[in-house]
Amino acid sequence: VQLVESGGGLVQTGGSLRLSCTASEDRIDEYAIGWFRQAPGKAREGVSCITVGSDRSSYEDSVKGRFTISSDNAENTAWLQMNSLKPEDTGVYYCNVGDHWGQGTQVTVSS
Repeated sequence: VQLVESGGGLVQTGGSLRLSCTASEDRIDEYAIGWFRQAPGKAREGVSCITVGSDRSSYEDSVKGRFTISSDNAENTAWLQMNSLKPEDTGVYYCNVGDHWGQGTQVTVSS
């Protein structure tokens, strides 16, 4: 599975971004797709994940109520809608399926 992320950028505090992750597989239904992030000098941490084709999702505590994960099996794509962004959300965001990782997309939130 090849994963390609997009949608990162530079925003001010309180702004929004929508990340997308598109998988090369023809079918990703029932796959668990996760979003992770890595801030400079810190370990990679899980942000959210979803089981494609279901409404089963989870969120790291600091993003609950601000981030929303969604997916569309027909488009082989998962999205991470990020609202009310904070400087501490800054980092490289990666999507993950099993042992496969995307190349990452940079999110920078200015104060």
